Amino acid sequence: MHKRALGAAALTGAAALVLAGCGGGSSTTSSSTSASSTTSASTETSSSSSTSAAAPAEVDTKDPSRADADLVIWADADRAPILTKYADQFAQENGITVAVQIATETRKQFGDATKVGKGPDIVVGAHDWLGELVQNGTVAPIQLDEATAAKFAPAAMTASKFNGQNYGVPFSVENIALVRNTDLAPDAPATMDDLLKAAKAAKAKDSKVSVLLDQAVGKTGNAYYTYPWLSAYGGGIFALKDNGDYDADKVIVNSAESLKGAEQLAMMGKEKVLSTNVGDDNAEGIFTGGKAPFFITGPWSIPNIKKAGINYAISSLPSLPGGDAMKPFLGVQLFYVSAKAKNAALAQEFVTNYVPTKDFQLAIFAAGGRPPALTEAYDEVAAANPDVKAWYEAGKDGKPMPNIPAMNSVWGPLGQAAADVIAGKAEPKARFDAAQKEIEKAIKASS
Repeated sequence: MHKRALGAAALTGAAALVLAGCGGGSSTTSSSTSASSTTSASTETSSSSSTSAAAPAEVDTKDPSRADADLVIWADADRAPILTKYADQFAQENGITVAVQIATETRKQFGDATKVGKGPDIVVGAHDWLGELVQNGTVAPIQLDEATAAKFAPAAMTASKFNGQNYGVPFSVENIALVRNTDLAPDAPATMDDLLKAAKAAKAKDSKVSVLLDQAVGKTGNAYYTYPWLSAYGGGIFALKDNGDYDADKVIVNSAESLKGAEQLAMMGKEKVLSTNVGDDNAEGIFTGGKAPFFITGPWSIPNIKKAGINYAISSLPSLPGGDAMKPFLGVQLFYVSAKAKNAALAQEFVTNYVPTKDFQLAIFAAGGRPPALTEAYDEVAAANPDVKAWYEAGKDGKPMPNIPAMNSVWGPLGQAAADVIAGKAEPKARFDAAQKEIEKAIKASS
């Protein structure tokens, strides 16, 4: 995976791709923050409250207990320590106990635990889980007033909704962009032709350069990185309904527009620009090793790029011949409230009163490095951090990754189709026609 999470397919191993955004191992950690306990899930405070916060503990998948807390929050290892601070504050204000636990396979753990009444009240996760979570009855609607909702980036709020109903409070937005080694490629290319010209010049000057454009493909493909090539011509995965929602009944993987992107992928493979020998396991190392001037990746790669001492810059994806600029998917991280929350009122209060504050969003940014979803927090960070502004600019024309359940049927077939045309194993139209049929069949079978 590219260090984001890709959807259910990523969890089942049917496809490797994104939204790395999301969770991996098999247990959870628990940090309990307590004020004097109350006999019910009320918001009354105790006159003699005291609090204590332990390090977050990992959730035990065999017994995902509530740690004897009034409110339980599941998060990833990076954000759990920050959440513990705010959980401590919330506990003191409300005279309750709060436990923050680290979920390493969040999506699966949450679904399994909720079925048996042992899940958390609040869970942190990617927006593309939303349709499945709603379909399975595991998350509750969240009522954000219009004034509060208006404080977030519009795309972040769009990603928080399913069938017109809001189910999450966003805290970060991420997308891929073009990262370049400025020692090898000083200038940002506006077009793919510009990129290839600069890459070939870099290879001619530096014998270490062996890859012109570093993008994870792999033997089974990577649909997350495939989508921008289709988007440059107006193609994609699903058509949009009149209200802007993705339409699971209208797959456009083999549309005329998408096929233009597939033809570009085939050409990139033929010209040895893209290769199935470059995948999620080695793409980052190629760039940090100085072997490529350009790297299509996301903010998750920057820490290792810095560690390697690579001088870098971030810019928007280039335009393709005869098309527009490549547009990435946007990934949004959300706070969800469980439909089976033991203390739903407290959970709703935490996500609607704490998450939409600048201090909270800045603290989460410090832990994860993703641009904040709250506009006020983003503006402050972007003013001091050019990388954050560059990521935003690269993704401002992107669309949120589809959060409908049908997306789970897309990752494997689309990724493999792209890999096959890049490898020269099939012609674009025939291969993408086959992928379209496979996706439609899978969607029908799962509905």
